[in-house]
Amino acid sequence: MVEAPSKANKTSLGMDENVEGLLAYLLWWVTGIIFLLLEKDSDFVRFHAMQSTITFLGITVLAWILKIIPVVGGVLANLLVLLGIILWIIGMVKAYQGERYKFPIVGDLAEQWLEKV
Repeated sequence: MVEAPSKANKTSLGMDENVEGLLAYLLWWVTGIIFLLLEKDSDFVRFHAMQSTITFLGITVLAWILKIIPVVGGVLANLLVLLGIILWIIGMVKAYQGERYKFPIVGDLAEQWLEKV
């Protein structure tokens, strides 16, 4: 379940895998999509980019939808964004440590979607 690539492994973009994995989370789903499009060789980076995209695009869309609901929706949206910040930190730390850490549900989904691409 945990893949620990050497921090010296280079990607098709010329960066270390762990640094590129961290950057896939930096701007939530935006950098996730960017690294999915640009990275061709590293399965490690592509996994983190896909996980970032699915997780944070989902959180962003759900938060927007929840904000439409008066009072309760705003509170739930804020809690969802707080969860997103926690996952953002965990994702960046685990990627930098060279760990292929899977978020619950989303991690398995990211792996399945990458197999189809």
